[in-house]
Amino acid sequence: MKSQKHNDSSQMKEALQHDTQQNPQKEKEKHEKEQHSNDSTNQDSFLPSSSRICSAENVKDGQAECQQKERTSSCCQLKDMRRLQHGDMKLGPLRFNKRHTVLIDVDTFNSQRKILTQKGRDLWHSDFVKMPCSQATHQKSRWDVISKKLKSLASKKTASVKDVEEAIIKYNPKYKDQWSFDALHTLDKNTHDTENYYKTLFPKIAALALKLPSFVNKAIPLLRKGQSAAITMSQVQISCLLANAFFCTFPHRNTSSPNAEYSGYPSINFNSLFGNLSRRKIEKLRAIMHYFKEVTDESTRPKGLVTFERECLSYTDMPTWESCKANLSKLHITSEGQIELEGKGMLQVDFANSLIGGGVLGSGLLQEEILFVINPELIVARLFTEKLEDNECLIITGSQQFSSYSGFGDSFEWAGPYEDQSERDEWARRKTKILAIDAMNFRHSVDQYRMRHITRELNKAYCGFKGYDGHENPDIATGKWGCGAFNGDPQLKALIQLMAAAKAKRGLAFFTFGDENLKQRLQRIYDLMFAEGITVGTLYKLLRDFSPAKHCDSHVDLFDFIEKNRNSKSHL
Repeated sequence: MKSQKHNDSSQMKEALQHDTQQNPQKEKEKHEKEQHSNDSTNQDSFLPSSSRICSAENVKDGQAECQQKERTSSCCQLKDMRRLQHGDMKLGPLRFNKRHTVLIDVDTFNSQRKILTQKGRDLWHSDFVKMPCSQATHQKSRWDVISKKLKSLASKKTASVKDVEEAIIKYNPKYKDQWSFDALHTLDKNTHDTENYYKTLFPKIAALALKLPSFVNKAIPLLRKGQSAAITMSQVQISCLLANAFFCTFPHRNTSSPNAEYSGYPSINFNSLFGNLSRRKIEKLRAIMHYFKEVTDESTRPKGLVTFERECLSYTDMPTWESCKANLSKLHITSEGQIELEGKGMLQVDFANSLIGGGVLGSGLLQEEILFVINPELIVARLFTEKLEDNECLIITGSQQFSSYSGFGDSFEWAGPYEDQSERDEWARRKTKILAIDAMNFRHSVDQYRMRHITRELNKAYCGFKGYDGHENPDIATGKWGCGAFNGDPQLKALIQLMAAAKAKRGLAFFTFGDENLKQRLQRIYDLMFAEGITVGTLYKLLRDFSPAKHCDSHVDLFDFIEKNRNSKSHL
């Protein structure tokens, strides 16, 4: 099996190399554009935190000073970090209200623990998702065409990529000469017959998409900017919505022009994933197809709920950072591991694009896109989440991981199925919380040291770390947020997140993803600050003084500056 997978990969690489040679400039431009459209980085993987300063690894022999720090630090272990699994938080009965839309029958769920569709009506309105199966006059005829084509596919035992392509173009005729399906064709062509289940899977995805009118009765509100609101739906409903995204059925979602109705939203239809062949897209499609294989099989179909919550931090709730008396939170630092594995049960930070999911349906394959590929249920957030503002975040509770992976960017590979064994809470959600916060993109890296930008990043991180449900919140698993294509300084971003976590009264697990130097230096500066009782307000003043120093001398080091100036009277 392993040998066959290697052969398939080799065949695909040859095909992809040929494609790149046909139009190298196009591939280069596309790659550069997507690299800069997403706040992710090849070093954007992070881990859990703990109390005071703690490091998971032993300091190497000969590093006496670091060994001394290790002995005198108030160290914590990864196992000591607070997680969702540490005791059940009593959520009470599942309820809907003006702020919380629930797409399942709440009474039946609370009384019988059964998940049934909530009855409701379709709304063709600017405040709601415009559904493919809407009975609105101008959409009804399109759904008739869609359902006819999908029924034809669903009735077959096997269907080819060409059948899928012809169906999609039938109800999207405007894009006949614009959309390409070469990535999907190549995936099918270069997968060995013994492993190629796609031809039997396509009819099942079509059948799942057709169930939309019965699976989702209630109108889905858009999570708009400036409004805190949440949506809870079943994993089956999510799979049905994503099956429609696969077949590109969502209306008014095929253009990103500035004056388009959904210009402030990410794309949702999968057409951009099917074309413009690249090795990245092939690996993404392997993961996506595996997801559909799982959700269309009765024996593996997920049976829980997922909540998508947009939070807006009011300006009156923004801290006055200069006068913040909070002491630094507990801290765990490691250069090994991954947020999504070692950070299980903690609040896992997604280094997000302001358009949620970034380039997941394109060629992007860094931290955020990888997270969405291995947890495809996250992709449905693109259907209803408007672009995040500076004081907003998105929290997803209950999503399931379906795939394993290795590498990132061009080295990313789908590594097979992943069996998610996370426990479920009272609302049948996986005990997984993912926080999407978008960092600023600094064209000139020196701009990030301006205090208005530092304050923006503090407020953005605090917006996500704050906690909104009134329960004891898990600690935070994060890392070099915004330090890839967005040119963030890892030292500055580490301190910003540490300050926001302290204000939110949560511990921080910081994953440096192989950066041993950052791990050791962050541990040292934390030990110094903690030992001397430096507060968030004091650290903010140090950053304020560092700003002009950095603009005068771009080589000045932030940690060195803090170490030399931490006892200055102006900061006390």
